[in-house]
Amino acid sequence: MKQFGTIMGFELRGYFRNKIFIGITLFLVVLMGVVMFFPQLRSAFGSDSADDTPAGELPLMLIKTSSSEYAQLVADTFAQAFGGYRIELTDAVTQDIKEQIVSGEAECAFVMTSPTEYVYYVNNLSMHDSNRAVADSVLQQVYQMNAMIGSGMTQADAAAVMGIQINGTVENLGKNQMENFFYTYIMIFALYMVILLYGQMVATNVATEKSSRAMEVLITSARPTSMMFGKVLASCLAGFVQLIVVFGSALVFFKLNESYWGDNELIKSLFNIPPDLLGYMLVFFVLGFLIYAFMFGAVGSTASKLEDINTSVMPITVLFVIAFVVVMTSMASGNVDNTLMVVCSYIPFTSPMAMFTRIAMSTVPVYEIAASVAVLIGSAAGVGYISAKIYRVGVLLYGSKPKLTSLLKAVWKA
Repeated sequence: MKQFGTIMGFELRGYFRNKIFIGITLFLVVLMGVVMFFPQLRSAFGSDSADDTPAGELPLMLIKTSSSEYAQLVADTFAQAFGGYRIELTDAVTQDIKEQIVSGEAECAFVMTSPTEYVYYVNNLSMHDSNRAVADSVLQQVYQMNAMIGSGMTQADAAAVMGIQINGTVENLGKNQMENFFYTYIMIFALYMVILLYGQMVATNVATEKSSRAMEVLITSARPTSMMFGKVLASCLAGFVQLIVVFGSALVFFKLNESYWGDNELIKSLFNIPPDLLGYMLVFFVLGFLIYAFMFGAVGSTASKLEDINTSVMPITVLFVIAFVVVMTSMASGNVDNTLMVVCSYIPFTSPMAMFTRIAMSTVPVYEIAASVAVLIGSAAGVGYISAKIYRVGVLLYGSKPKLTSLLKAVWKA
């Protein structure tokens, strides 16, 4: 136990003294600060919304109708639907309207050839331009109102019929997938980044010790199990501390600027994770990290040169990417309880992401969660033990990369 504590402390100090580690952490903290302070900065240097812009400064939208009878009704309805534009009726010919748009005097125009047909003129059609969809809805409403007025209804009665509101309530008996989607996405993405980053660092550190022959000296004075578990747990703690610093600073910055975010439910929901879901997140995050970090460490001990690390860890990286793709695909489809996800919930290499996703976005029985966690704990311990064996054998393996069969035979005899 003393050896384990000494090794873990030494590795932790190495991480916290690493300039790259400190630099990345500070960069992420500053980035979180910029994002969280953005509404305050925007309000200090400019207007928050188009509603504060004087009407004369709003972009001009020209409206030309085929009949003067419903022109004012169209203009009034367009004014309500397009709050970010200054609506103006025009009788100009089409060529003049085009020239106004090209010159920048007007931003766009709707020229209606009939109550149900129009031509939309715009200088540069943006890929995010939704004016046509809004206009379709508006003109459909105008046409229906005209039809009702023609049938004997007053304009007020027709407007009341068209403006009727339907009220409905939702009683959710399970999980709200949309609400928990962001928690799940953040956890999955954080696990993906931390495992790839710190797993690579574990493998690189082990390979560096081996290439410098320092490992041969260390292995004679410390048990392989203590060395492997000390290195991996130190990297896990370093990654955990980094995440706490980054997301903790984001929470502090958000609290300082909460009033500036207003009613932005997306941002607010990110900082209101339910305690039970946060607990599951920590459990699956730590256990998943340990399994992959142990494998990265074992692979690093078999590399004879530092240059071989990227090739050696490729199978582990591919395995993890496959798990990531399976989970993200299921999340995007909205069906996180499909057969593949259920199976992946009990495979230790995929369950940290698959089971957590199911817990967050669906209703999973307690016994399934307990079984998945038990498999993960046993797998983490087993993979750690085997990785320590490989680490011990890998110390003396130099030259060509060892074959898997010969490596397993050496581990079995060790």
